[in-house]
Amino acid sequence: MRRTSADDADYINSVCALRVISEQKNMADITEQERDAFIEAVAQRVVQMRLEAPAIFFLEMHKPLAFVAGQALLVTSPVLAPFFGVDKVGQASEIMSDRENVERLIRRIEELAEEVRGSKGK
Repeated sequence: MRRTSADDADYINSVCALRVISEQKNMADITEQERDAFIEAVAQRVVQMRLEAPAIFFLEMHKPLAFVAGQALLVTSPVLAPFFGVDKVGQASEIMSDRENVERLIRRIEELAEEVRGSKGK
């Protein structure tokens, strides 16, 4: 039996679909430690840059759209990946797609900001 270009295209599409599915499955395997480390790193950077108020305002305002924001990270991943890496963008997308994680980030930013204010007041 002779292979046609349509057979090749079907094969390529199947391989691509399997690769996407396996990558999506890997993204779902983010551990609590990885999630907490990501949230901690982002919160520390926000507090370090003294952007607590705008960050909290932005996160609170967009919390209902957390899933959409996570998907937006995936859409922009071809632009962001060269700067942050494909894994980091995928991880950020997975974490920020959950409202509970957005709330965790807000709480951690508030905690760190309070610590900084407390240490400067002494």
